[in-house]
Amino acid sequence: MNDKKGIIYVMSTVVDGLIKIGQTETKQFKERMRYLESNGYRNVTGLKREFAIEVDEYDKKEIMLKTIFDKNRIGNTELFALDRNIAIQLLSSFDGEVIFPRNEEKEEIFDNATENRESRLIPDGEYYFKKQKSSDGGKTVQATAVIKNGFWTLSKGSILGINEDKGVSQKAKAARESMKFDEKGILLEDTKLGECTPSFAGVVIMNQSINGWSDWYDKDGKKLDTYRQVEKNEED
Repeated sequence: MNDKKGIIYVMSTVVDGLIKIGQTETKQFKERMRYLESNGYRNVTGLKREFAIEVDEYDKKEIMLKTIFDKNRIGNTELFALDRNIAIQLLSSFDGEVIFPRNEEKEEIFDNATENRESRLIPDGEYYFKKQKSSDGGKTVQATAVIKNGFWTLSKGSILGINEDKGVSQKAKAARESMKFDEKGILLEDTKLGECTPSFAGVVIMNQSINGWSDWYDKDGKKLDTYRQVEKNEED
């Protein structure tokens, strides 16, 4: 073992709930990611980098992680039957430099991982958003989203906000740049946002900071915050 810096990473796989936790020297990170994403690991394919952080004593920290998640480990491999957000929460609490994703702060990553776990409490189904945007002249921004296992898809025909206001993260900006909508903000095709929080989906739609837990609602008008409040009450 050595005390030099290196990278610990988390990768998702084609199998929902199955992740890879590994480590590599900093200089080998990009090549290692390319190899795993192209070739898979132990007959598991569809590997995708989710989080990576450069830390001191990286090999010791990796052993610590594998000890913590030992009950979730698949045999003598680097595969774990574990919600990746739990691993990301722990890794993002380490002292170190975030290597991936580059455009997010550790605090933001930790908060997102926490909210992503809570988002799994939302039942699969169709959900709705409707809110006026003052910087767009009072225009009504409205959207429909389909949620399945915490993964969001915005429906074609949703109406997005145009003018950018405060609180739009780089991640949300990148999501909007990849979306196809016309000059009126009408979404031209179903668009996958992936695993995300109601607030992130709301920011993408409104183009401003909002609390998506209180702004999204189900077919009965029930706000999404109701689902996580039920969980908290059960824990109490």
